[in-house]
Amino acid sequence: MSFPLLTATAALPAVGAVATAAVPAARRTAAKWLALVVSLATLALAITILVRFDPNGTRYQLTESHAWIKDFGVRYELGVDGIAVALIALTAVLIPFIILAGWHDADPLETGSRRWRPTQGFFALMLAVEAMVIISFEATDVFLFYIFFEAMLIPMYFLIGGFGDRAHAQGEEAASTQRSYAAVKFLLYNLVGGLIMLAAVIGLYVVAGNFSLQEIAQARANGSLHMATSTERWLFLGFFFAFAVKAPLWPLHTWLPNAMQESTAPVAVLITAVVDKVGTFAMLRFCLQLFPEASKWATPVILVLALISIVYGALLAVGQRDIKRLVAYASISHFGFIILGIFAMTSQGQSGATLYMVNHGISTAALMLVAGFLISRRGSRLIADYGGVQKVAPVLAGTFLIGGLATLSLPGLAPFVSEFLVLVGTFTRYPAIGVIATFGIVLAALYVLVLYQRTMTGPVKPEVSAMPDLRVRELVVVAPLIVLLIFLGVYPKPVTDIVNPAVKQTMSDVHKTDPKPSVEAAK
Repeated sequence: MSFPLLTATAALPAVGAVATAAVPAARRTAAKWLALVVSLATLALAITILVRFDPNGTRYQLTESHAWIKDFGVRYELGVDGIAVALIALTAVLIPFIILAGWHDADPLETGSRRWRPTQGFFALMLAVEAMVIISFEATDVFLFYIFFEAMLIPMYFLIGGFGDRAHAQGEEAASTQRSYAAVKFLLYNLVGGLIMLAAVIGLYVVAGNFSLQEIAQARANGSLHMATSTERWLFLGFFFAFAVKAPLWPLHTWLPNAMQESTAPVAVLITAVVDKVGTFAMLRFCLQLFPEASKWATPVILVLALISIVYGALLAVGQRDIKRLVAYASISHFGFIILGIFAMTSQGQSGATLYMVNHGISTAALMLVAGFLISRRGSRLIADYGGVQKVAPVLAGTFLIGGLATLSLPGLAPFVSEFLVLVGTFTRYPAIGVIATFGIVLAALYVLVLYQRTMTGPVKPEVSAMPDLRVRELVVVAPLIVLLIFLGVYPKPVTDIVNPAVKQTMSDVHKTDPKPSVEAAK
């Protein structure tokens, strides 16, 4: 029997979470180091998956399948395609940096303070989220996926509500109230989506007789399983609604700004760079593969919603006074691009969307973590409280600028390639939508450059005159992310080589081919 690599990659952070939580309260530092070591070991396993995966091999590789609940046809089935491999690698890369960035975020403010939960719990919850996200990317049994899709809400709820941002001007009581509100809003939105999906999962079982993604998709492809048009559309809507909440897609997005604003910067990165990717990933894996005709039926409406997300999120980002809320609305705009690429139903669009998931995770992590270092120094999230930071902390300002330029998709940085592919893929099939979507790029340049100008340039405000530059630990967090942004901006081939075969198979699932060019190339 071969080594269960996929199970091990998800189980290691889960076991690490239990071990971290069990560390005695007096050994806070030991808990941090344990969590970091576990995350690095998980990264090593993720790299092993990356090395062993053959992009030109079978669709799902490193598969595992075991009987679980026989009476209901539920199996413990895992398998990865190129899209899943890329997102598992992204998750495993980001978690060690998130842990390092949050090294002191759960430390008590003073002896005997009850404001913060034990440090061990903070890092244990992070590892628990990592485990659940990874197995969500690996699961090929719909019921197994659903369990962890929903279960990850629990540790995220406690991370948002129990370990909120300390940079709050309204006092501890008001801060606690707002954290609780953000956590409950996050939970309710996602629970409602999950309950609707549960009804669709049950409906799928009634129709198909099992939960195996591969078996259902194969049965649909060879004609042995037929769904009535109305049934397929209702099931599609049940799945898509849950994924759209997680993504988040307008108008189901309103939980995200509150959650990111009230979270610590590392937890905010965990939300938007890691957890939310499960929603867009599931659109590719489940919506398009299980319900191809319904996906095509819903495409016009979804494209309009994605377009609204792009423009609406960017417009609201321009007007924000809070740094974290600005990044949150920018992420809503970026997720609009990802969903636009998925449902453009072109190979360029879907390749760009998958690459965008990876690049957005890296760029948002770089920008938000540097913003978190900035906020922790000044003790304020308000843009107006800053000015002239580049004169007193040039390295901090420089990394903040690179993260911002990546967010606006500057050529030479990773998000540019993915955004370009999404727009090209959209324009070839829906030119009007592609043209309007480019307006989001203009707005992105506006909100990023205005943010940098107001915080980093101009006269040095007295409150930031003694601000220290990035420390060694913070440089260790930021520098690799900057390197990845530049490397993938110049040479995205390592990622595209992995995801492109999976994208072609997804295009085949929905029986779509790329539009032929209106002008033939000269021979």
